[in-house]
Amino acid sequence: MLYKFKSRVTGDLIMLQPNGQRILRIIGLDKPGTPSGQGILLPEQIPGAIAALQAAVAQEEAQQQAAVAEALAQHTGPPQSGGISLRLRAHPFIEMLRRCEQAGEAVMWGV
Repeated sequence: MLYKFKSRVTGDLIMLQPNGQRILRIIGLDKPGTPSGQGILLPEQIPGAIAALQAAVAQEEAQQQAAVAEALAQHTGPPQSGGISLRLRAHPFIEMLRRCEQAGEAVMWGV
C-alpha cells in the first residue's frame, strides 16, 4: 500500500505504507484504532508537524551517535544502521510542509 500526499502548491509525494505511517505517527495523525488511510493537515497544524519531525530526526541522530560512542568505548565495531535514516525519509515531506505553510495551503493524503 502507498501513501500519496498532495497539495495545491507542490507535486505529489508518494511513500510506502510503513514510511507514511511513521511520518503520520510522528506528527500525531496516526493513532492506534483510528483509520489513517486519508486525511488533511491544515495550514495552522503545519508548524507543529514540522517541529515534531525535526525533533524526531534529532532524537534518532542522538541515539545513533550514542550507540557509536558506546561501541567505541567497548572497542567493538560500530553498530549497523537500520537502513535509510528518518532524516532522509522526512526531508521531502518537511519541504512539502514548508512550501504549503508559506502558501497557506493544506496537505491531504490518501492510500
